[in-house]
Amino acid sequence: MGKKAVHFGGGNIGRGFVAEFLHTAGYEVVFIDVMDNIISALQNTKSYQVTEVSEAGETTKTITNYRAINSKTNEQDVVQEIATADVVTCAVGPNVLKFIAPVIAKGIDMRSNPKPLAVIACENMIGGTDQLRKYIEEKTDSERLKSMGERAQFANSAIDRIVPAQAPDAGLNVRIEKFYEWVVEQTPFGNVGHPDIAAIHWVDHLEPYIERKLFTVNTSHATAAYYGKHAGKKTIAEAMKDPYIRGVVHDVLEETASLIVDKHEISAQEQRDYVETIVSRISNPYLEDTVERVGRAPMRKLGRSERFIGPAAHLAERGMKYDSLLGSVEMALRFQNVPGDEESAQLATILKENSPGDATVQLTGLERSHPLFPAVVKVVDQVQSEAKETGQPRI
Repeated sequence: MGKKAVHFGGGNIGRGFVAEFLHTAGYEVVFIDVMDNIISALQNTKSYQVTEVSEAGETTKTITNYRAINSKTNEQDVVQEIATADVVTCAVGPNVLKFIAPVIAKGIDMRSNPKPLAVIACENMIGGTDQLRKYIEEKTDSERLKSMGERAQFANSAIDRIVPAQAPDAGLNVRIEKFYEWVVEQTPFGNVGHPDIAAIHWVDHLEPYIERKLFTVNTSHATAAYYGKHAGKKTIAEAMKDPYIRGVVHDVLEETASLIVDKHEISAQEQRDYVETIVSRISNPYLEDTVERVGRAPMRKLGRSERFIGPAAHLAERGMKYDSLLGSVEMALRFQNVPGDEESAQLATILKENSPGDATVQLTGLERSHPLFPAVVKVVDQVQSEAKETGQPRI
């Protein structure tokens, strides 16, 4: 019997990143989703293509050996697949983890395989698998929790690959950047050993990698998006051509680099090289990505452990500079009422209906006693005051 991976999320990241490397590693991939159109398309095709894009050109790979199940209508089939799988991965977004946890819990509970299931959440967040595990354990009988380790092992991961907006007629095919990084902690697997997936860089300590990625790639990408939106740019590449925005991105990354070097003992030169690589990547004109797509979900991006508040809070605690990050926070706060983005409308409502302090707590999760709190409140107050004067935030 061959190796099998159950993957939750049939979107572009799922098909173009995770499934590509699972397929290359020899796994049959079972896609799980609730979107009827995606499941139907996967069920009615035998292959799709992943095109890797770089300045050197394009390379196309064909993905085969997959199946697809709609968990909304065929939950028991999903449970059976998990009960006999080697790996479970997901790329569904942090807010969806709690919805996929119950069926994963049922599948783990049914397992009789002597080797534990490897569970790896591939989300843009710190501790994604830990969060998924928490939700799974909440749906598992307390007596069965005692032997959970015999049936499943949970490993956090950091993923890094830019997937731009796709052509309307792309179907299942995905255009994606050639560069990628998939780092997963190996210690949870102990003597059993981690899954055989060549694309994964297995490490003992994940935090340096995930914070370096989140506070460099995600911070710079979102900064370019919010400043680009403010300046009337259409794409990230267009925004990065603007000398002012490019300078702002560098200023922000100088601050996050100072944190990464100080906190994780990564050398300053190594981080500088990494920053230059990231700036080059997000400036890639071959990855046409709109500022509105990259900037969507501003409330999540303003979260306590996220790309702006996360590093700024650490810097404030260390008495280090974070002024440029506050500029990114300000621009994120101005990303309001963008068509098609529900969070941007929620952001506008929160800023309209709450005091600066209350809005700061609600949006960022910062503690009122935190050294960063007063500075963020000041930025929130400024954005709110402009909206009161003009009837809308200055964008």
